[in-house]
Amino acid sequence: MQINIEQNQKEIKAHGNYEFPVNVCVEKIESYEQGSFLWHWHPEIELTWIMSGAIEYHINDCKFDLTENEGMFGNSNTLHAGYMKGTSDCSYLTITFHPRFLYGYENSLIQTKYVNFITENEMWPSLKFEKNVLWHQEVIRCMKEIYTLWEERPGDYEMQVQILLMRIWRKLYQFFTKETEKEHPKQEHIKRLREMMFYMEEHYQQEISLNDVAKCVNISKSECCRFFKKYMNMTILEYLMFLRIQKSLPLLRSGENVTRTAGMVGFGSPAYFGQIFKRYMKCTPKAYQKGAE
Repeated sequence: MQINIEQNQKEIKAHGNYEFPVNVCVEKIESYEQGSFLWHWHPEIELTWIMSGAIEYHINDCKFDLTENEGMFGNSNTLHAGYMKGTSDCSYLTITFHPRFLYGYENSLIQTKYVNFITENEMWPSLKFEKNVLWHQEVIRCMKEIYTLWEERPGDYEMQVQILLMRIWRKLYQFFTKETEKEHPKQEHIKRLREMMFYMEEHYQQEISLNDVAKCVNISKSECCRFFKKYMNMTILEYLMFLRIQKSLPLLRSGENVTRTAGMVGFGSPAYFGQIFKRYMKCTPKAYQKGAE
């Protein structure tokens, strides 16, 4: 399993529907290929509660180590990814909802005063809910209540979920109105990062040099390396190899031969493809193919 994304890294998934734009889901990091879900973004807000285990969670330029009974607020349109910690699985609840679920209709006072205040502020892409912060744990308790409602589905399920999300949002609003400014990446930096990722997503099947990536955002090669490493916590080459291996998995599962797959995802030789594949997947392409049958 892996997250489906468009070339600009936007996730291809319905988070609820127009009538009820909320998606509640329990996931396991181990169920994703390579024990990680790809960098992606979506206009919906995402709340995460760690039910068991631990996960390394990235939002924009920040890395968070989350353990049981901790959680995350991920703002609208932020880039995020998650990675397994060691070899242990992690179970977590995600509550993903469109901002309009909070404010009802466009340009309402709730939207302009309380929702846009947070969703349109680039200074607040995320917030970790800690175990030792009282109001953070109150947010976690609300998420647990939503989980119970999701499992039991009472007749007034949707109304109760909205009430609990409004309680959570009020806590966030109270916090952010008191929050002093911190150093976060400027919006143009996030735009540059997306352009670099978009370029690699669009050209991964071809030979890509560091110079190519630097030119696409009009910066030097040295600045390109430094910038990408700072925000992604990996080199451009590491990300490109990771991306190519991810693209090879559905081809192998469909029965495509290894040699042709290697060429289709941008590897110059099947041997090098096999070497990189084994580094990421801990098995050979053929062994993966047999396991997927």
